[in-house]
Amino acid sequence: MKTIAELEEFMTKPSESLLRDIKNINGDILILGVGGKMGPTLAKLAKRAIHEAGIEKRVIGVSRFSSGNLQKELEDFGIDTIAVDLLDDQALQSLPNVKNIIYMAGNKFGTVGNEHFTWAMNTYLPGRLAEKFSSSRIVAFSTGNVYPLTNVLNNDCTEEKTVEPIGEYAQSCLGRERILTYFSRKNETPMLFFRLNYAIDMRYGVILEIGKQVLTGKKIDLAMGNVNVIWQGDANEYAIRSLLHCESPPKILNITGPETISIRWLAEEFGKRFGEHPQFENEEQQTALLNNAAKAHQLFGYPKVTIQQMIDMVSIWLMNNGETHDKPTHFQERKGAF
Repeated sequence: MKTIAELEEFMTKPSESLLRDIKNINGDILILGVGGKMGPTLAKLAKRAIHEAGIEKRVIGVSRFSSGNLQKELEDFGIDTIAVDLLDDQALQSLPNVKNIIYMAGNKFGTVGNEHFTWAMNTYLPGRLAEKFSSSRIVAFSTGNVYPLTNVLNNDCTEEKTVEPIGEYAQSCLGRERILTYFSRKNETPMLFFRLNYAIDMRYGVILEIGKQVLTGKKIDLAMGNVNVIWQGDANEYAIRSLLHCESPPKILNITGPETISIRWLAEEFGKRFGEHPQFENEEQQTALLNNAAKAHQLFGYPKVTIQQMIDMVSIWLMNNGETHDKPTHFQERKGAF
């Protein structure tokens, strides 16, 4: 794949499992925060699945749509759009009451120095949304950042792991889960917390960042020596299919790939493809931000795009100067300051 069109065609092709499940999801799907990195392809995947399954169902994308042509792009794809600021309570209350909610809105980068906005987006807003959509089922995107750093030798960071968020971003995300849990219990609203790290495609993500560093000869920091990743298309499919697994109190699912990936190994794999010798700094530590997603794999099957495929695709993308988002993950951050 060398173009955005080819990438999105591949990423939004529904699997047989998704086509089966989409038929069992009663009602329309409302995606809150559709303007982020994952939202557009998630909306397109849902729309394609509905079309190919031969059923009638609306996909509605909600965002500020403050810049660019995303709103028109989604509408041209057959997705309904609504432009609102979710923190505007009057605008929030004007949204249609839809049976299925995928809640992706939140704030991470720029938290330092702007903590009040992060807490408003990540902790205050969820309560308002939970009251508005008390009769819906809600898949709420969360993050593996709510967990402590985990020993890389055992990666025991399952859903049963005690949460110990590091830094205000992670704390506000746990706040989101706690507030949503309150309203789930109060109103018997079925929910699922989608604890994700890290989704990637060729335009952004941990794999792209390491590949770029190898290609340009920059030193690679090994202090966070291991990561988990998942192809964005697989994560999007899991999110849609999760609508069938919402519960009250909320169900928790870790979402990532099956491997604990060594950053050193990843860089060396890129080195083989580029004919380069990766340069490193610092040493691997015994802990990293990891996520054990065995429960999700049992529900949905293993991700369809493998780590070697991801490396191959990103390598080709970089060598052809493919478009990137220029939105670093800061996965190296060990103190939670985003």
